[in-house]
Amino acid sequence: MRMVVCMKAVPSTTEVRMDPKTNTIVRDGRQSVVNPFDTAALEVALELKERLGGTVRALSMGIPDTARLLRDAVARGADSATLLSDRAFAGADTLATSYALSLALGEGDERPDLVLCGKMAVDGDTAQIGPELAGIMGVPCVAGVSEVVDASEGSLVVRRDADEGAEVVEVPLPAVVTVTKDIATLRMPSIAGVRAGEAAEVEVLDAAAAGADRARCGLDGSPTQVVRSFVPERSNEAIELEGSVCEQAAGLLRVIEEVAR
Repeated sequence: MRMVVCMKAVPSTTEVRMDPKTNTIVRDGRQSVVNPFDTAALEVALELKERLGGTVRALSMGIPDTARLLRDAVARGADSATLLSDRAFAGADTLATSYALSLALGEGDERPDLVLCGKMAVDGDTAQIGPELAGIMGVPCVAGVSEVVDASEGSLVVRRDADEGAEVVEVPLPAVVTVTKDIATLRMPSIAGVRAGEAAEVEVLDAAAAGADRARCGLDGSPTQVVRSFVPERSNEAIELEGSVCEQAAGLLRVIEEVAR
């Protein structure tokens, strides 16, 4: 089974800088880590590889420093890694990102049997990349998978979380699956794995090498853009309500009405 795991570099701190012109996160590589949901997806892929055989490729789009995180994926068991890195990709929304990632998946028979993504990224919380990739590829997508119940070369049986509870779904391959953070804990690398990661050659593709249409990339190719970003104002002001229970209830109602205005 050929598997690709989409992995995103996210800030490891809540103190991030925003570009005042584009209203996007400034990604300079400092204190960046792999999105926790994506590390869970990598572990699922590695477990499937152990059960069914095959290969696992880590795929990301980002600044050159992201190659460091992809080498760590190789250290933990991935067979190869690909990085899409070009100024043309900067500022991409989910649609432009999915388009770029789909180019690295290949065409026809070159495409993987299974694409795994984290359910969402902790810095964006859109949960859109997996379904959009499935739409571009024209394959089924199961989102929010919390357990792989059974697996074969032709299909997966998975449990997914839904608003009404949980569902057990059988999905034919090829497919795209997005997973929850708690589905698996990423293994530690072995000494041999660390050496393999240090020696790994990360395939780096710019827009030209990926065959990208620049009109569909980056900020210019993004139909959705952030208009304004700000830190919500918080107040620790306390209001003391005195009087009888009825008077306190009436006072609480007045406070709620003022806040709702």
